[in-house]
Amino acid sequence: MFNVYITKAGKYLPNEAVSNDEMEGILGMINDTASKARRIVLRNNGITSRYYAIKDGIITHNNAQLTHLAIEQLYDSRFTKNDVELLSCGTSSPDNLFPSHAAMVHGLMDNRSLELNSSSGVCCAGMNALKYGFLSVKSGNTANAVCTGSERSSTWMLADKFNNEVINLKNLEEQPIIAFKKDFLRWMLSDGAGALLLENEPAGDISLKIEWMESFSYAHELEACMYAGGDKMDDGNIKPWQDYQAEEWLKQSVFAVKQDVKLLEKFVLKLGAKSTKIALDKHGVSDSDIDYLLPHVSSNFFATRLYNALLEEGIDLPNDKWFMNLSTVGNVGSASIYLMVEEIMASGKLKKGQKLLLIVPESGRFTYSIAYLTVC
Repeated sequence: MFNVYITKAGKYLPNEAVSNDEMEGILGMINDTASKARRIVLRNNGITSRYYAIKDGIITHNNAQLTHLAIEQLYDSRFTKNDVELLSCGTSSPDNLFPSHAAMVHGLMDNRSLELNSSSGVCCAGMNALKYGFLSVKSGNTANAVCTGSERSSTWMLADKFNNEVINLKNLEEQPIIAFKKDFLRWMLSDGAGALLLENEPAGDISLKIEWMESFSYAHELEACMYAGGDKMDDGNIKPWQDYQAEEWLKQSVFAVKQDVKLLEKFVLKLGAKSTKIALDKHGVSDSDIDYLLPHVSSNFFATRLYNALLEEGIDLPNDKWFMNLSTVGNVGSASIYLMVEEIMASGKLKKGQKLLLIVPESGRFTYSIAYLTVC
């Protein structure tokens, strides 16, 4: 088995930062009515700016392009596009059902034949892509791996995606207001991509050795919380888009991203803290060993609650150990943890020997990914 190091990180955030006041002008107003949920959601999530692959009403990038532009930040005179041995990509918003997201990104790289992996899901898709690369390099299957997390959520949130549902509600003489489970997420999600280069030897001024990665799923106990391409039935099962009539796709906004906020609040932190405790105990790591916590939280609303949930499990990680960039880059789903790693590597804060703990929850059906890194 080989050691595995993150030797370089790259990111791509499209266009200019978008302020809270500019959001609805870009995404549009549904039924020509300002969202009642927007100010409440933004006040709670603490996000002040984010990025969209839309400018002046024009879509500027697809997901594969965002990912490729992040990967290009990894190249230099030592490591070029022709040195990549494995490309492992995670996203919850691929451009197509198939070919895979990784195949579409590889198509833009213009290099050579290489191994591909595409990880689907929600926020943990990026961590799953990272773990595939980690295990490949650790086993000696490849000497390096380029791993990515990326999202282009903005185009899912455009007002015109919901117009047919509003028209349908009017025809049914119901209030022409889309459900909070859909409107809530319009003010939460943003676009961008991050990329990490994994190698079997450290390189440059700072490298991060991946000590271990652990993953947990609770889908055997809980129903879906965040979903798209279907709708939840009264029994908790998801009716897939293929089982709807084509005209229903628009009338019911079947492809809209939805979230059961009651399930989210009840389980996401409790199970995240539980999973972290199991992982740390398994590897003999205590909270005093950890110098930085990089938590992916979808909203600052959950930050204090996460601290308290960890504390209940006997894990005390005070605020001075937390490193987050949610307020400035937004919630970029599977890319968020990559953007945090890139930013802390470039910050000048890290010192050799320090330990980083990464925690990524996924509310899709409650999945958690945890990683432990050493600064080299």
